[in-house]
Amino acid sequence: MNVRKFDGKGENYSKYRPTYPKEFIDYINSIDGLDDKSIIADIGSGTGILSKQLLGIGKSIIAVEPNADMRRFAESILGNFENFISVNATAENTTLCDRSVDLITVAQAFHWFDKDKFKEECKRILKPGGKVILVWNTRVLSDESMVEYEKIIRQYCPDFEGFSGRKCSSLYNEIGVEGEDEFKMFFKGNYEERSFQNDQSNSLERFIGEALSASYAPNENDDVYTAFVTDLKACFNKYAINENIVIPFNTKSYFGSVK
Repeated sequence: MNVRKFDGKGENYSKYRPTYPKEFIDYINSIDGLDDKSIIADIGSGTGILSKQLLGIGKSIIAVEPNADMRRFAESILGNFENFISVNATAENTTLCDRSVDLITVAQAFHWFDKDKFKEECKRILKPGGKVILVWNTRVLSDESMVEYEKIIRQYCPDFEGFSGRKCSSLYNEIGVEGEDEFKMFFKGNYEERSFQNDQSNSLERFIGEALSASYAPNENDDVYTAFVTDLKACFNKYAINENIVIPFNTKSYFGSVK
């Protein structure tokens, strides 16, 4: 991964990306063998969206993030938590000690990793019995507003390859993240798949800010920036009710062992 893809995106990412539903956080909290003494490594932690929610239920978090802009926002928001450690490292070389973590979480980031190298790194840093949970907030692309939204993204964002950073092909499922075959190659044996509804009610500011947080979105000094934002505003105004638009999201998670 080019770790600079999110340069300049940290503020929008931190302010406007959706959090994860309470039901998903409760699901993590219910994992057998996980308690208040457990160590969770949040790999590709970005601005700390999932890390913050896990800290909020008393977990100890090591947040591993290679992008300086994203990591700076996480540290500014979460630095006062005694059980938060920020690490400047990649998913493939976390610099964490052997057999040092009880659970690895990957939120909205697995598609950026070298899967084989990351799997070996998971095996190295997980304690015996430790597992990995991968999670994405994914748009329901069949919704009429999302069909129009995707057309705008494709028009102005030449680096766009599908939401969650994935190309659309038979390998990938309908939500635009890794396909079943790829999960089978990553996890050892069976893995547990869960889905949680996570619809977001967005103001115009949040609607545009979330779009601009994407790695492929134009920056303010790009030629197409003004036209991109103008078309996003038109899309919002078409579908908004009472000055808000409901973005249909599902939170999809995949949990299992890699050993």
